[in-house]
Amino acid sequence: MKRCAGIVGLVLFAAWVALGVPEKVTLLYMTAGDINMLALAQNVLGPMFSARYPEVELRTVHTGPGDAGSQLIFEKLRAEKLSGKETWDVDVAMVHQVFMSWAAAEGDLLLQYAQDLETWQYVTSPHAKYALGTLVEGYVMPMFHSQIAIAYNPKYVPEPPKSYEELVEWVKAHPGKFGYNGIKGGMSGVGFVVGWVYWKTGKYEQYAITGPYNEQEIASWEPIFKELKEFNKYVTITAGNVGTLDALNRGEIWMGPVWVDMFYTFMLTGKMDPNIRLVLPAPGLPGQPMYFVIPKKAKNIEWAKKFVEFVTSPEIQAKVIVEMYNWYPGIDGSYVKDYVSPGAYARLYRDIAPEELRTKGLAFALAKYHTAILEAYEKWAIGG
Repeated sequence: MKRCAGIVGLVLFAAWVALGVPEKVTLLYMTAGDINMLALAQNVLGPMFSARYPEVELRTVHTGPGDAGSQLIFEKLRAEKLSGKETWDVDVAMVHQVFMSWAAAEGDLLLQYAQDLETWQYVTSPHAKYALGTLVEGYVMPMFHSQIAIAYNPKYVPEPPKSYEELVEWVKAHPGKFGYNGIKGGMSGVGFVVGWVYWKTGKYEQYAITGPYNEQEIASWEPIFKELKEFNKYVTITAGNVGTLDALNRGEIWMGPVWVDMFYTFMLTGKMDPNIRLVLPAPGLPGQPMYFVIPKKAKNIEWAKKFVEFVTSPEIQAKVIVEMYNWYPGIDGSYVKDYVSPGAYARLYRDIAPEELRTKGLAFALAKYHTAILEAYEKWAIGG
């Protein structure tokens, strides 16, 4: 009986091939990031892509949040390179910025593909050229951009500070009403501190874009962290990213740095006073994208390109990245306007326009400077 079933199966397969029905393509997608990145691929992007291209199925492998998730992807691609195989298992991956420095140091891991895409013309972000000092142009397509901004309650702050300098004066006049989580409770606080260093030193390009790392400069930071220590006497240290949002919503603080996507998610789910607004003070605050990369010897390179092109199209960026996830798009926001609902577009860009994001949406510091900033905070803003 089993033999008959096997023969029938072979006959059906032969007929299937004779009719010219294409074999199903399985596109292996590895993604770092929080669990929402797995849900995004499995429940949204995969089904949408297969609806457009029925011959392709997206299979997702989730490696976990933060740098550790990107590290696992790097180790997988490095192992495939060392294996000497003609084609590799992974077709496309989603990684953090730090991954690109590892890939550049290793060499021969990634395909330079981005300029081949129709959607490359929509990319204006500086993060598509450099990632923490590593030249990445052509090797990456930003999927979305997470940005830190200052949230404020206009009931108490009718004219928010437009710069770090104005913020310092405001905080002294309103002690305890500005809150952030230092450097321990989440990256919104870390981003505020990094922005403080950019402001005080005026060396954003060196510290975040071009380098080089100069250890001798670190000692010169002592006065600016002593000033930050003085600033901290007038602020409320909150319990993490969520703690800042909760304190704002309860009115315990009137201003504080937040992740824009978390802020709007809180607002849409009724956890945030809808009157609270955002401002991006000069010279700016850091944010970070996540990138699509294609391994150099991916099995399905052309389908991988189609997938990235699909997700970075103005339509999908509008409907998924902006409307569903409250992220800034990976492409220039002006290109999504015709595809996103007026309400969603107005919400995301109500306070921070795309052109302002281009100039004040800064990068986090290069890895060595980033570590040095955290150590300097511990030494001089907390200890010294």
